[in-house]
Amino acid sequence: MLISGFQKSSFIDYPKKIAAIIFTQGCNFKCPYCHNPELNEINKCETEFSVSHIVDFLKTRVGKLDGVVITGGEPTLHKDLPDLIKEIKSMGYLIKLDSNGTNSTMLKTLIDENIIDYVAMDIKAPLEKYQEVICSKVNLKEIEKSINILKTSSIPHEFRTTVVKTQLDKKDFEKIGQLLEGEEIYYLQKFVPTKTLDESYINSQTYSTEEFEEIKNILLKYIKNVEIR
Repeated sequence: MLISGFQKSSFIDYPKKIAAIIFTQGCNFKCPYCHNPELNEINKCETEFSVSHIVDFLKTRVGKLDGVVITGGEPTLHKDLPDLIKEIKSMGYLIKLDSNGTNSTMLKTLIDENIIDYVAMDIKAPLEKYQEVICSKVNLKEIEKSINILKTSSIPHEFRTTVVKTQLDKKDFEKIGQLLEGEEIYYLQKFVPTKTLDESYINSQTYSTEEFEEIKNILLKYIKNVEIR
């Protein structure tokens, strides 16, 4: 397990919980707007945190923190992710996993073994535009499997999309709505250009507040609750 970031507490990353955040290194997507570009390359870790260091810290915070968020990068690239989760879970922490949905087998295993408590899955685009948006090859069947695993499971979860105006138009959100039809909650996340994997995207824009409301109304035809972050 290659861990390249650790935040001791957060009030916003796990809904209604206080949580520490573990950032794993490496991602199989090359989203040009990615705001954690330093986490993208699997073998290029600027700062490494040992599992033992994190576990020792978490032992001191039992009863003070509610949970731990495991994000990236893409955590499911790491085969020993279940081992890390089990060790943290044994201390009584809730576990939230952030994932792009490309490893449906691991996602199902984590859910079936009841060792994760919440999942946030990124939906990058309508399926036919995925490779264009993420600038990588992707097995779309894995994305669909992960969506269906979450839709048919009882685990609390959310789907979310970071919105760059040049990448996604209103017709795309119609298709995303159809893909997620019947879901309880979906988040539209405004792209904030602070740092990006592709430096040319630092000048990119998202939609206006009024345009986001129009997009929200499109999605509400298919999804019960749509919120804008």
